[in-house]
Amino acid sequence: MAKTNALSQHSRRHFLLALGAGTASTAAALVAMKPTTAQKTSATEQRPEGAGYTASAHINNYYRTAKI
Repeated sequence: MAKTNALSQHSRRHFLLALGAGTASTAAALVAMKPTTAQKTSATEQRPEGAGYTASAHINNYYRTAKI
């Protein structure tokens, strides 16, 4: 009985170690993929003023056909 308990403790330790290592590597990957502030500002500079919502022909067609 003591042998099975020792094996189960050993397996649990390896599982928790692998879980911690996986969590740490996932966090590192997410931090590496996070855009820097320089990338964020360059994306906003490319957009001209007033380039927000524009009602194009297909949107106007939808509004026209959606009226009840």
